[in-house]
Amino acid sequence: MIIAGSDSSGGAGIQADIKTVTTLGSYAMTSITALTSQNTTGVKSILPINPKEIFTQIIFTSKDIKPDAIKIGMLHSSGVIKSVIKALDKTKVKKIVLDPVMVAKGGAKLLDDKAIKLLKTKLIKKVSLITPNIPEAEILTNTKIKNEKDMIFAANKLIVLGAKNVLIKGGHLRSKIVNDIFLNKLNIKIFSSKRVSTKNTHGTGCTLSSAITTFFSCGKPLKKSCELGIKYVNSAIKSNPNYGKGHGPINHLDVINIKKNFK
Repeated sequence: MIIAGSDSSGGAGIQADIKTVTTLGSYAMTSITALTSQNTTGVKSILPINPKEIFTQIIFTSKDIKPDAIKIGMLHSSGVIKSVIKALDKTKVKKIVLDPVMVAKGGAKLLDDKAIKLLKTKLIKKVSLITPNIPEAEILTNTKIKNEKDMIFAANKLIVLGAKNVLIKGGHLRSKIVNDIFLNKLNIKIFSSKRVSTKNTHGTGCTLSSAITTFFSCGKPLKKSCELGIKYVNSAIKSNPNYGKGHGPINHLDVINIKKNFK
């Protein structure tokens, strides 16, 4: 089950989530939290969905097909977060991955201050894994992240806030090697990947969290799910279709081998 916003350009949000889950061989159900008008150059408008309707989408869908796991993306407001928490308590799904979507690639703010506070104090304690990028981790922990040591410090602060597992994505640091840091109370693992030089990275966060949730839902351990999700995203970045004038989408269909030639 994916709880997230819709991206009209198809590169991020629900659209990226469905493509990812389907490509990796699982079945995607959705609860849409907001409609956005956007393209690769930025977000033009955001239309929030009524929190009661979001709750109904989750509960009514889950009543028929119980999800093995839930991925949470854009939540937009404190009302939406309260509604999602209520739904999570009712569905009792154990495997939950939270991608704390706060800022769009173009810089538009997607979560208000009241909602951020609620996410930090309530929602974070209910999920199996939180996957912030560096700007999101900085907002959540009130710290500045300039290097790997700062990433580990911020991850530990999120554990103190109640997170069970944290994956901080290192793509925003200017380095040839991208380090993503997985951490919990017992261990730490650094996933290192060679940086791909491209502007086409729209939807990487949505895609990664959905990939991790898919592997996790199929019974793979959480740390292994993170490793496989990172590999999938890196491969999808390398084979991006180069669409749009701004931050273009990645190739969500990367792992599918198309054996027929279509003319």
